[in-house]
Amino acid sequence: MIRSLVFTLSLGLFTASNALALSDKELESIGHRVWQNECAGTRDGLTSWNSGEGFPSLGIGHFIWYPKGVSGPFEESFPALVQFFAANGVKVPAWLRGECPWATRAEFNADLRGARLTELRELLAGTVRLQSRFLAQRMEAALPKLLAAAPAAKRDAVRRNFERLAASGKGTFALIDYVNFKGEGTNPKERYKGEGWGLLQVIEGMAEDVSPCRAFSDSAARVLTRRVKNAENDESRWLKGWMNRVRSYAE
Repeated sequence: MIRSLVFTLSLGLFTASNALALSDKELESIGHRVWQNECAGTRDGLTSWNSGEGFPSLGIGHFIWYPKGVSGPFEESFPALVQFFAANGVKVPAWLRGECPWATRAEFNADLRGARLTELRELLAGTVRLQSRFLAQRMEAALPKLLAAAPAAKRDAVRRNFERLAASGKGTFALIDYVNFKGEGTNPKERYKGEGWGLLQVIEGMAEDVSPCRAFSDSAARVLTRRVKNAENDESRWLKGWMNRVRSYAE
């Protein structure tokens, strides 16, 4: 699926240090690949509430929006995206500035063809570049968080592995995609049996005797397999898709 996607970004064009200087064309390419990864590039996939989850996942990055009174182990990111839209001149519907209007998945699905979700899909489909910029900013801000959270003895290796990845466009895309996909790995709530699955854990597990993208891909596969093994609820249905996604980083 990913091989069939035309990814026009030149692999040597950007690194973490200039992620925010990406051109509109580059942002469009990144955004459409993330959209493909998260929801097969479909318009309907921009507004989803997965079975077994307590929240909707919205936008190309499937940003989480918790219903009123609901909290969870995963970082809520959709309200921050809405704020980012407003700060960048996007006209945001008033209802998006409040609390999540759906309490349950059934309520959400009943509203799929309603005015609110139709309006939201229109907004999200028309802001791919801006959502991509939002993702790039999150990636650029990740390294200080990783270094602060890593054990002192591992900080040099974490920085070195991050910079090895950021030295190429392909590696930088892997950083952008994974930090959106599974977070920085610095939130102590995002743990199963005390073990995380975010960017920090993947970078810590990278081998240094193979190419950085291959090392990152292999480490991500191990980390996500461990997550499924440690989970209290059965997450095995997601593992095949997760493996396909992280294996693509090395291709």
